[in-house]
Amino acid sequence: MIRRTWSTVDEVRQAATEGDAEAQRYLAVCYFNGQGLPHDEQQAAQWFRKAADQNDSIAQCYLGFCYQNGLGVPQESGVAARWYREAAEQGDPAAQFNLGVLYEKGDGVEENQAEALKWYRAAAEKKEPQAQFNLGTFYEHGRVVAQDFEEAVKWYRLAADQEIAPAQCNLGLCYQSGRGVPQDTREAVKWFLRAARQGDKTAQHNLGIHYAIMEAASDLTGDAAAETAPQTED
Repeated sequence: MIRRTWSTVDEVRQAATEGDAEAQRYLAVCYFNGQGLPHDEQQAAQWFRKAADQNDSIAQCYLGFCYQNGLGVPQESGVAARWYREAAEQGDPAAQFNLGVLYEKGDGVEENQAEALKWYRAAAEKKEPQAQFNLGTFYEHGRVVAQDFEEAVKWYRLAADQEIAPAQCNLGLCYQSGRGVPQDTREAVKWFLRAARQGDKTAQHNLGIHYAIMEAASDLTGDAAAETAPQTED
């Protein structure tokens, strides 16, 4: 597919008005982000719909997001799910992930963990990092699938390498406890640190516990050494 390019927002608007779906989606993004145009969620939603009606999967995903969060349109999770599905069935990984979230929570659709897993896996295999993390949690806790720590570690690592902090934290926990990987405190701390630096509270908590244990162990070692050290006469 040849990707169109435009030099100005006016050129984009002209192409969008003439029915070019890619231009419609691009114009919607400009309104949505306030990029070259005033931020206007209603205008964004209108142009996303025009492109979505022409089967543009990215616009369909954006439109689903607008309906899920009430941005420029009424908040309607059921309508969001419909647009996410349109895009997901075309292979859009963001839509696949978002549809999985709706099925996991029962938001706008009937709760269905198997459907959630199906869409998380589809998105994860396209390298969508949040989906990779969520898929890892399904394997770690044995939800829908048999519990498999090695498979959980696989997906956590893929997400962690894309800087998903909760995945980094969970990967650290796997190394700390030896679940799915050989127990390795140094690796655990490495991943806790990476997550903690992104503000992950659980990783910060785990890191604090690790350092407290290390400090307590050091104090005990120091006390034992003092008790057994040679004494000198006054």
